[in-house]
Amino acid sequence: GVALAAPLVAPYSFGQMSLENRLKPPNWLSGGSSTHVLGTDPLGRDMLSRVIWAARTSLGIAGISVLVAMVFGVMIGLLSGYYGGWLDGLVMRLADIQLSFPYLLLAIAVMALLKPTLANLILVLALRSWVVYARTVRGSVLVAKQREFVEATAALGATDRRIITRHITPNVIAPIIVISSFQLAELIIAESSLSFLGLGVQPPTPSWGGMLSQGREYLTSAWWLGVFPGLAIILTVLGINLFGDALRDAMDPRLKV
Repeated sequence: GVALAAPLVAPYSFGQMSLENRLKPPNWLSGGSSTHVLGTDPLGRDMLSRVIWAARTSLGIAGISVLVAMVFGVMIGLLSGYYGGWLDGLVMRLADIQLSFPYLLLAIAVMALLKPTLANLILVLALRSWVVYARTVRGSVLVAKQREFVEATAALGATDRRIITRHITPNVIAPIIVISSFQLAELIIAESSLSFLGLGVQPPTPSWGGMLSQGREYLTSAWWLGVFPGLAIILTVLGINLFGDALRDAMDPRLKV
């Protein structure tokens, strides 16, 4: 909600500078100001506003990446599990090859070759997640296509497209929703890691990882520059993971026994 309402909630623009107020501490410390509750950065920009605007950046990039990876991974998993054969073998080998690479090193290499734009960042983050969706959906499809209702539908002359979209896909939606919640948390951390290394969101657009990178240079003199973005990452990822756990419990009837 804060990320969506950033223009209304944030007291200042994320780029509004005031050099005379640079490196002001939070308002509860000596020298702090009530106009800058969480203090200011080296350019006099309000930290509270930047943390709020960075929430929109980090959550937006992670959310779009999850959506892209989910659509691609689910489609690949459905086709691979339903048709099998050489397509299944090819998809699974590609998945194995990608999983064999340390993701962060792969992401650094890709972002170093390409320009660190938002589109390329979303592409790199989606590459991390599509394998999870594809393998999960493939396993569910292998089970579902052996069920009696699918065989009965095929015997009645239904096309492969109808069987996949109307009878198999609804049976794989529940685990995909749960996986998406956990993937969102993981991609927030991945985006923050790349931004921390300077390969993600570029200034002046704020992101939690970029703010952490800037704050590490001031940990002894202006600790708030790194602490508040770090707390935002911790609380957001913790909240999403707790939500994912609750969602899994609610959607899995075996856990209610």
